[in-house]
Parts: sequence; C-alpha cells; structure tokens
Amino acid sequence: MADKLIDRNPDILGGAPVFAGTRVPVRILMEHLEAGDRLNDFLENYPTVSRDQAVELLELATTLLISGGEESPV
Repeated sequence: MADKLIDRNPDILGGAPVFAGTRVPVRILMEHLEAGDRLNDFLENYPTVSRDQAVELLELATTLLISGGEESPV
C-alpha cells in the first residue's frame, strides 16, 4: 500500500481529503458507517478503495479520538 493514506490536492475535489490514489472522499466512508452500512457495502460501492486503506483509516480515526488528536493523519 502507498505510504500515504490520505491525499489533499486542490485539483482533486477542491482539496477535500480523499483516499490516496483515488477520488473517493474520506467522508464517504464515515457517511456509510453512520447510515448503518457495513464496511463491505462501502467497499463494493467504491472498489478503488482497498480494504486495507479503509481499515487503516478507521484505526487512525480511533487513535486520534483516543489521543485527543495529537497524531497527524497524513
């Protein structure tokens, strides 16, 4: 997997955070989970995002919440 998990590029979706190597906004994963969708549902809808990327992002989000945001997400 790429070293970078999240990309922010003004030329891609106006600089919204996306999964590196894709045009899939990170917020879409959170919206799917908030709606009660399973991770597999998200991955089926966005096949350019790997399971490893999605799991790593969720682990990072958990770590950031526990640590109070002291670690950098990118």
